Amino acid sequence: MLESIDFRSVDWSRAQFALTAIYHWLFVPLTLGLSFIVAIMESIYVRTGNPEWKRITKFWMTLFGINFAIGIATGIILEFQFGTNWSNYSWFVGDIFGAPLAIEGIMAFFLESTFIAIMFFGWNKVSKGFHLTASWLTAIGANLSALWILVANSWMQYPAGMSFNPDTVRNEMINFWEVLFSPVAVNKFLHTISSGYVTASIFVIGISAWFLLKKRNETLAKRSILIGAIFGLITSVFLTVTGDGSAYQVTQKQPMKLAAMEGLYNGRKGAGLVAFGILTPGKKTGDGKDGFLVKVEFPKLLSFLGYRNPGAFVPGIEDLLKGGFKPEFDHVNHIEKNQTVSVEEKIYRGKMAVAALGSYKEAKAINDTANIRSSLQMLRQNFPFFGYAYLNSPNSVIPNVPLTFYSFHLMVYLGLYFIILFILVLYFIYTNKLEKKRWFLWLSLWTIPLVYLATQAGWVVAEVGRQPWVIQDLMPTMAAISKIDASSVMITFWLFAAVFTILLIAEVMIMARQIKIGPNDGGTK
Repeated sequence: MLESIDFRSVDWSRAQFALTAIYHWLFVPLTLGLSFIVAIMESIYVRTGNPEWKRITKFWMTLFGINFAIGIATGIILEFQFGTNWSNYSWFVGDIFGAPLAIEGIMAFFLESTFIAIMFFGWNKVSKGFHLTASWLTAIGANLSALWILVANSWMQYPAGMSFNPDTVRNEMINFWEVLFSPVAVNKFLHTISSGYVTASIFVIGISAWFLLKKRNETLAKRSILIGAIFGLITSVFLTVTGDGSAYQVTQKQPMKLAAMEGLYNGRKGAGLVAFGILTPGKKTGDGKDGFLVKVEFPKLLSFLGYRNPGAFVPGIEDLLKGGFKPEFDHVNHIEKNQTVSVEEKIYRGKMAVAALGSYKEAKAINDTANIRSSLQMLRQNFPFFGYAYLNSPNSVIPNVPLTFYSFHLMVYLGLYFIILFILVLYFIYTNKLEKKRWFLWLSLWTIPLVYLATQAGWVVAEVGRQPWVIQDLMPTMAAISKIDASSVMITFWLFAAVFTILLIAEVMIMARQIKIGPNDGGTK
């Protein structure tokens, strides 16, 4: 099975998709958060009738529009790649994965594109109330787009609400609500959109700080920075709560990802949460080396956060490879069974599932009822391990531990820093010292690239941490690609890299120019 796979094509297809996703996610968070900040500002304008708030709203709306327009291009290319580079994946689960993407296009994108025109061009053509409604519906539409895309991604992390059809060799949706409201999907959606709100808040604070440093548009800057700090502090607290929920779901559904996030090779009861650590370079399973050169941890906190029990056993990488341990928690799903089975046995049972599928097709062709029944029974018993048939060794299920570990901890450190930043902004505003703290204004400005770094690190944890799976336990990445020549993927990779880089440079230049111009009326109040 592995002999027929072109691993150069796999690597270049992965690189191309990662490139597109990284560039796309540079635009999405600002769209998610800035749309709501603009709607809040316009609500203040409608309520107070103060023309200064209209001026502020239109300025940030212009920046939102620039970002929104360029972000669409990368998103469209991302969806097309499922058909061009990942056709096996699209065939295997297209009936499920395609549904939320179709809903995103029909409902959410339609909602955005309809009302965004009113939002930008309807200031003097519709009533204040109707224009405000259009602004709020644009924000809601943008976030609904994120909902359906994240539902699709979450299903890949935790497939639910589906049944495998051996006649078509496809997974089919049997319960839409299980797909939509799976605990992984709910937590991923809430955590992702709240990270976008924090991103937009820091963007608003940073740009406002620049105006204060330049002593321009000070009224706009002071009011904007207050809105950004309040919105950012509230949503950053929510981000922390949803982050805890997401980590809990990872513990229950993807224990190997959790082990990589914490650099945990050997499980233990009362496991501590690593506050700071330096991994041992070149660490391999079974080599007897300690996983860390240096480590500072909070005792028993990982057990508590992962299982709501400070004394619970948390399996490490080696435990998950060998199996045989008994989890000290209760589950109704197949998770418990999977965790007590070694990866070697999972590979064996995956091959049994694939063999049973072949036997079923042969029996079906000659209408052998007895073999049809027995083959189906064996397939259903072993289908939870179907994807393991493609793996060549147990160690194949271990993700890149250093990249996952350091990305996770960088995201957490920056998240804590952002909370402190929001608190300090509000404190300096309250004490009327903000304009005097020039060092802090510069710090706020240079925090903008850090928030983008944090959001990218979060996606590295989510996607690198689940390797080798494109669908958890059911399809490894190597089995999902199209039969396409590696050189073709290589060429398109560099073409996309050039186009996306040009788009990014264009966005930064247009944004910077618009910020320097300031509000359209040229005021400097």
